[in-house]
Amino acid sequence: MRLVLLLALLLAGCSGGVPTREGMSRGGIVSLNPCADQLLLSLVPPRQIAAISHYSHDPRATSLPLDVARRFRATAGTAEEVIALAPDLVIASSFTSPTTRAAFDRAGLRTLYLDSPTTIAASRAQIAEVAAAVGAADRGHALDARIARALAHSRGIGKPLPTLLFIGGDLANGDGTLLHEMMSHAGLRDAAADYGLAMTGRLPIETIVADPPALILSPDNGGRTAETRRRLLAATGAPTREAPFPRALVNCGGPTIPAALERLAAVRRSAGA
Repeated sequence: MRLVLLLALLLAGCSGGVPTREGMSRGGIVSLNPCADQLLLSLVPPRQIAAISHYSHDPRATSLPLDVARRFRATAGTAEEVIALAPDLVIASSFTSPTTRAAFDRAGLRTLYLDSPTTIAASRAQIAEVAAAVGAADRGHALDARIARALAHSRGIGKPLPTLLFIGGDLANGDGTLLHEMMSHAGLRDAAADYGLAMTGRLPIETIVADPPALILSPDNGGRTAETRRRLLAATGAPTREAPFPRALVNCGGPTIPAALERLAAVRRSAGA
């Protein structure tokens, strides 16, 4: 009888374990995409997430609070470590190498490869795609409804304000990006094109000082480059205003969209007519 009870306990312990950083039960979802990491936390209970990407443990790349991200095991994205976890689903980037994809196929893993959405509509479609893949249609609909409400409440009025949004250092956001569309929606005209940038690219401090925009947004305090730019603009008497844009809102769409729209709309309102 004792042997039967012991075997029953062992078998129970082998099914449906809760993920931790130290040890994982097999199964669940492995994400190799930092934006999928964030999206999964909005769609499924934490116990269904076997591992997230190592990017979410990096304060420069994460769209999750670090204390939340570090509750989950992170992988470096190698095929070997993912296959060893025997997940029910792997969510990876469309940039995943053919070699890694082939390894996942040989291991019989179910996979979903995600693009990086460059429009709000594409991001909403991706939410629906991931929600369907993880069996969370209701939560997907709820997240989509949050985005719809944010869009309704953040629409800019008045003349669009010329604005540069720096992703970091001297790297400015340009056309063809999700941030570009959200800026436009909130009443901020992405001024990158005024400086010859067709898409996201670097803008030297000298270029900005020679022709200052009305507004500059930069993540957190912006670092040394932003401080130098700020000091030089002040020295020239430029009327450029500056506002912080949290780094966590820069990298991804999905659950980030409502907070990003809210922040952009607040900046536009504070800038006046």
